[in-house]
Amino acid sequence: MTTQVVQQSDFPVYLNGLGTVQPYDTVTVRSRVDGQVIKVAFRQGQMVKEGDLLVQIDPRPYQAALDQAQAKKAQDEANLRNAELDLERFSTLAKSDFASRQQLDTQQAMVNQLTAQIKGDQAAIDNAQTQLDYTAIRSPLSGKTGFRQVDPGNIVHAADTTGIVSIVKLQPISVVFTAPEEDLQRINQALADGTVPVTALSSDSSRTLAQGHLALVNNQIDQASGTIQMKATFTNENNALWPGLSVATRLLINTRKNVVVTPNDAIQHGPNGLYAFVVGADNKVSVRNITVGDEGSTHSVVTKGLAAGDRVVVAGQYRLTPGTLVDARAAGGQTAPANEQAENGERKVH
Repeated sequence: MTTQVVQQSDFPVYLNGLGTVQPYDTVTVRSRVDGQVIKVAFRQGQMVKEGDLLVQIDPRPYQAALDQAQAKKAQDEANLRNAELDLERFSTLAKSDFASRQQLDTQQAMVNQLTAQIKGDQAAIDNAQTQLDYTAIRSPLSGKTGFRQVDPGNIVHAADTTGIVSIVKLQPISVVFTAPEEDLQRINQALADGTVPVTALSSDSSRTLAQGHLALVNNQIDQASGTIQMKATFTNENNALWPGLSVATRLLINTRKNVVVTPNDAIQHGPNGLYAFVVGADNKVSVRNITVGDEGSTHSVVTKGLAAGDRVVVAGQYRLTPGTLVDARAAGGQTAPANEQAENGERKVH
């Protein structure tokens, strides 16, 4: 038989659930112009940084369009300078009545027209420059590349839907998980009080993968399942979390201060409710009816029936009855194999 001492301590209250890892950001890289791929500057599965060159499309057609737009603007600027000189001459002549008011107005209109045309030329240059810039496809975020969908020599189009490569952001990363709707108020209260820690574990809860915090609670409850979705954020410095991975989650919503805590193995279920076997100072066993509050994976809070310092039986209860004299061992010790007779005639259980 094994016993443990009931403790009075702080008790963390966790909500356990299941979740799925989702990348913090995901992007499918596509071309915004048509052309031939002349260079692929990344490897499949490579970590890339924001702004890194991924693919180079043949820029020559777009460079020619830019040169043409710049030449057109230069031509119109020359015409504008000439028109402005003519306008200045007409203004001088008009003062001496050697030019009509109509000629002056017509020349002014020509200057205005060429000025507007130059603005249009500049817009054409900006557009051509933008199209040229699009031939160098760069990573919009820092993350990990997936399978490459194009090779050098392929023709890509702006209308293509398959994309060139997908990139996912792994650091930080998110986990989406659920909790029963009846816990929503406690979750919101914990979030309002400050940072809410979340632990991500392997799907069998045997290994801790990462520590993070609750980022948000969804704005509506799933009526079909009666659950609320939440998203937690993890720095994921060691890349233990991977997009699509199923994980177990543990959300800390509260910490009970100075409460009576007992091992779950000590809690017994009977026809009248919960009870525990308590070993007294005289090594005799008594039965205590107990009330349990918050429950954990290994320990629970007892709100009634036990006090700090009580010795409760955590193994071998099937051999006990009220009043039994016992020779108990602390948890972790070896259990005696046989029964003995106490000196006062009572049966002693080891």
